[in-house]
Amino acid sequence: EVQLMEFGGGLVQAGGSLRLSCSASGFTFDDYAIGWFRQAPGKEREGVSCITSSEGSTYYADSVKGRFTISVDSGKNTMYLQMNSLKPEDTAVYYCAAGPAFWPKRAPDYGMDVWGKGTLVTVSS
Repeated sequence: EVQLMEFGGGLVQAGGSLRLSCSASGFTFDDYAIGWFRQAPGKEREGVSCITSSEGSTYYADSVKGRFTISVDSGKNTMYLQMNSLKPEDTAVYYCAAGPAFWPKRAPDYGMDVWGKGTLVTVSS
């Protein structure tokens, strides 16, 4: 069964850090575009950060550039999102996803066809 599962969400104060993990089963990340997305209450799901190609090209939303870092451990088939200098506006449910290609303007699926169930990140002010 193809599955993604996120870990690492929680409550953190503004200025703090969290690291999210995404574990894949039933497939490997190597052949897919993979990334992190988030949805805040009352807002559309948005792309946060993606690895868009096998060469490792990356995408970051303007709102997280310089604060968030995406990475992959191929040996563990696990993807990470290191989030530093967190702000209250980063509060959202964070999802990891994989698909044949990443299309940054194609909400809500962005070209992804496998999604995790999400993990809640809450940043208090």
